[in-house]
Amino acid sequence: MKDNNKLFIFTFYRFVQINNKKTIKNKLDKFVKKKVVRGTILIANEGLNGSISGTKKDLIDILNLIKKLLKIRKLTVNMNESDFLPFNRIKIRLKKETVSLGKGKIDVNKFQGTFVHPSKWNKLIKERDVKLIDTRNIYEIPIGKFKRAINPDTNSFREFPKKFNDLEIKKDQKIAIYCTGGIRCEKASAFLKSNGYKNVMQLEGGILNYLEYVKRNNSTSLWMGECFVFDERVTVNKKLSKGKFLQCHGCRSPITKKDTNSKYYEKGVSCPYCYNSRNSEQKKKSYIRQQQINHAERKQKNHPFKTITLSDFTSKIRN
Repeated sequence: MKDNNKLFIFTFYRFVQINNKKTIKNKLDKFVKKKVVRGTILIANEGLNGSISGTKKDLIDILNLIKKLLKIRKLTVNMNESDFLPFNRIKIRLKKETVSLGKGKIDVNKFQGTFVHPSKWNKLIKERDVKLIDTRNIYEIPIGKFKRAINPDTNSFREFPKKFNDLEIKKDQKIAIYCTGGIRCEKASAFLKSNGYKNVMQLEGGILNYLEYVKRNNSTSLWMGECFVFDERVTVNKKLSKGKFLQCHGCRSPITKKDTNSKYYEKGVSCPYCYNSRNSEQKKKSYIRQQQINHAERKQKNHPFKTITLSDFTSKIRN
């Protein structure tokens, strides 16, 4: 089967100065309307990042346009095959930061850490004098991680500077950091380097690139568990296929099949992790949304949250 008869997910980013982000957004909006794609692209003055799904040809066309508009030749891209489009719609948004650290402008390209290729990552993180830091959030790390990784216990990436400071790591210490697709650890590296940390290394392309390298080369993997992704797949396993976790559409937390048996779980409304934190108005809105989805599915009608599979996709193209 040719690639154009398959669906793919491209996750990408680039730190580059953008002075005309509204113009770029408008041109991308017009272009993607002609494509059957879903996902999100965020554009900020410091660069852009995105995760989009569709046919390989359509996704490559979009990335080529982005390169042309930004006048660049390279993007950091992770590519995964999928059985469905794991996003509800296509969104192109303007942001203050590509990924929010909340520390103002940081020149990521000037204070760049050392990139470590996946082929050299295992050797690095086995070194006992290396502090291995997971820059992801507390709901991502229990699902999967590298052994010996330090969890800074962040609820959001904006907490990373303070939480990292609490670890009291010396500025001449060897530090290796990683994240899902590379963008968070690249910005975290720049933050650390700009604050005097001398030996900061990061996993090139993040966990997704590491798993792809291991899969492609049949190499030894030191990754334990699954990896949380920010789309309807929820998690991917070591082979980059959809993982075993589900998602609470009330709070977006990853949940297990066992969690759905809890008295606090109601599909689309709440789960054991958010039942006591969501107020009655939030639950009511979620309940109404879920009822609308249920009604549309019973009537076999389209709705904004309908999962598009390959057969749906090819049918829509033909029509």
